[in-house]
Amino acid sequence: MKTVLVTGGAGYIGSHACKALKAAGYTPVTYDNLVTGWQDAVKFGPFEQGDLTDRARLDEVFAKHKPIAVMHFAALSQVGEAMSQPGKYWANNVGGSLNLIEAAVAAGCMDFVFSSTCATYGEHDNVVLDENTPQEPLNAYGASKRAVEDILKDFEAAYGLRSVIFRYFNVAGADPEAEVGEFHQPETHLIPLMIQAIKGERDALTVFGTDYDTPDGTCIRDYVHVCDLVDAHVLGLKWLEDGKGSQVFNLGTGSGFSVMEVIEHSRSVTNQEVPYNTGDRRAGDCTKLVSGSTRAIKDLGWEPSRSTLNEMIADAWRWHQSGHYDQ
Repeated sequence: MKTVLVTGGAGYIGSHACKALKAAGYTPVTYDNLVTGWQDAVKFGPFEQGDLTDRARLDEVFAKHKPIAVMHFAALSQVGEAMSQPGKYWANNVGGSLNLIEAAVAAGCMDFVFSSTCATYGEHDNVVLDENTPQEPLNAYGASKRAVEDILKDFEAAYGLRSVIFRYFNVAGADPEAEVGEFHQPETHLIPLMIQAIKGERDALTVFGTDYDTPDGTCIRDYVHVCDLVDAHVLGLKWLEDGKGSQVFNLGTGSGFSVMEVIEHSRSVTNQEVPYNTGDRRAGDCTKLVSGSTRAIKDLGWEPSRSTLNEMIADAWRWHQSGHYDQ
């Protein structure tokens, strides 16, 4: 069975990717330092604890498992922290990724699937973002992801490393079978914050800004189900296995929902009221961010079948009802 090294495989998206890889006939090997990941989420293949900054450990893992490809999710991703501690993001996200890429090339592992972000585009308000939209990141998180994209291009020119880069939007939902789910500390994503408010795990959800130029005054975002997202990553891996060239794909639905729409849908899905209050706009929040994902649909054959708002909330609610990872 072919082995794939999954960095950040104990995290939210990485753990779902491991399940999808196993279902597709691969052996996912999780490489994670467990700073933000959860060992309880490692259920679908071997686990190797280690840090991206530890080149010797990376070399050891490549030699032991001989992966055919890398699927790279491990990264710091808190925008507020990235703005206040940019050095931490450059050291971890860029320095760590460079270590990983160099180790992969040294091991002859020349197929690389990279988890990037729409944050590389920066602020293009009320524009449908496609893969050719100029990249103008606003903080060290987006800038660090763009830098890794550039490293991958340089390593292709120098060594022939091939990559599929996915820039995605707001990932939501959970495994429908509730084996893995979304749990961050601290939590920053809308749907789990909303569920925490419903369950009384926080006093209320804060809606930041009610005066945007949208039908209900709250900002609009493009949400994609985590299972649809990781299905695209498996397709990206097969794209590289088939000998196709490096490519960049946006992942989103092409439509968006406002914060209030998410709240209203959650009421119908959970039959619970959402305690919320309103606050001022946050600096840097755009009115509307929506993906143009026609390339992934057309070229990869990607079909985001679960990315309805009701399904994303229902799957997240089911997982949160089933219990969390050890805290």
